[in-house]
Parts: sequence; C-alpha cells; structure tokens
Amino acid sequence: MTTARTWALRGARSVTRTVGRWTAGSRMHPSFLIVGAQRCGTTSLYKTLSQHPSVVPAVLHKGVHFFDTEYHRGMAWYLGHFPARRPGAPAITGESSPYYMFHPHAPRRIAANLPDVRLLVLLRDPVERAYSAHSHELARGYETEPFERALELEAERTAGERERMLADESYQSHHLQHNSYLARGRYVEQLEHLAEVFGRDRVHVIDSDEFFTDPQPAFDGVCDFLELPRTTDIAFGKHNARSRAPMAAELRARLDEHFAPYDQRLAAWWGRVPSWRR
Repeated sequence: MTTARTWALRGARSVTRTVGRWTAGSRMHPSFLIVGAQRCGTTSLYKTLSQHPSVVPAVLHKGVHFFDTEYHRGMAWYLGHFPARRPGAPAITGESSPYYMFHPHAPRRIAANLPDVRLLVLLRDPVERAYSAHSHELARGYETEPFERALELEAERTAGERERMLADESYQSHHLQHNSYLARGRYVEQLEHLAEVFGRDRVHVIDSDEFFTDPQPAFDGVCDFLELPRTTDIAFGKHNARSRAPMAAELRARLDEHFAPYDQRLAAWWGRVPSWRR
C-alpha cells in the first residue's frame, strides 16, 4: 500500500521538477555521471561523493535516468533535477544512473548534451554482479524465473532488442534493461564504446572490491579524476546490498568460464588485472 509519506515525496518531487524546468537556465550542469555498472556499488559511490564539501548532490534522488528512459522530456526537465548555480562557489554536481553505460543511445546523448562531463564506472566480479542483479530484479517484480533459468532465457529474451532500440529511439526494451544478466557483465564491450565516444581520459574505472575493502585510496583516485581536493572527512558505507543464498559451485564455475575471455580483454584495456581475476 502506498503510504502518505510516499505520496508526499512524489508530490515534492513533482513540484521540484516543475520549478526546475522553469529555472533550468540557472541550474548547475552535471560535471560527472556515475554510469554503471548496475549492482557494482554506484549508490555507495554517489553517497560518498555527496559528502565531499565541493559536491552538491542532485535534488531529492541520485538517479535521473534522463539519457536512457526519460530523454523525451528534454534538457530543461533534466536540469531541473540539479541545484541552482552558486556564483563564486567551487562546487560541482552529478548523478548516478547505472543503465547509461549499457543503453544503446545513452553515451551519444550524454556527449551531445554534456560535452565536458566526466564518467565514473564501477566494476565487480561479473558472476556476482549477475547474481546480484537477478536478486534485485526479482525483488522489484521485473523477473519471475529462478537465476539459472533466467540465464538460459537471456539470449531469447533480448534477441534483436538492441537493434530495435537503435532503429527506433522511442522504443524501450524491458528485457534489455532488466534481464541482461550476462551481457551487462561483459564490461569491456561497454568501456570500449564509452572510450570511443568520450575519449579514454574522461572515463575513470573503479574496482568495486577495492573501493569497499580499502575505500580511501579508491576515493582519492576519484577526487583526482574530478579535480577535487582530497578529503579524509568521509563516512564510507555500503548501500543497497541484498542478502541471497550461495550460488551453486558448478554454476559459478560455468559463469566464470563464460566471462574469462571478456575479463582478459578488460585487463588489457584497463592496464590492470581486475581484483576478481587475481
């Protein structure tokens, strides 16, 4: 049942967006976007960055999903999600929408509208990412099949969907967004595309395991990339984690083998071996 608090929050967001559209010309433009990957710690990184004294978070919520599912609303609507400019204040803003990295049109749209934006990408073991994504989509009602059956159905569910989206910008693919457990973990394909659109120097990749195990050095790297002063006055945390049963060892081994050639390409592209392959 929808609570009064939920209705109040929805109403507040609606008013904020309306006012935002009216005042779009005075709004801050995002300097950074956390574009993925889904279930790799994007919420945690956003909440961490929002604590930095030079970062002003987006209004009300972290993910606007403009460049993937809401692009038809226009830039005035998008800018309405961000704070008003503060003359003389050395502040930046940004948002986190983890479908951007995987969406067929999002990178091109971002480059056209935010030509100077910098992209942050978090990566984790793609086997664990797929399992976590399935749990996430199951809980939200976007998946009904058990994990192994969902993996078997992925190719059939997503067949031709990317091509259909490329041919028709108004077409939204439920299965590509919510049921691409294996494809979203083939990180190198997405990173190569981002680098082609934006240039390698505007894409910063963070190993999620390192971020959660030893967060300060990883966060220092993010600050350096965004040209922010380093700070130690940060409360690191892990957000949006879901508990789930252990994966069967045989399935785990099979998925590990599936991702092995992609992880090898990723290591060559990234210039380092990801933590889950060491």
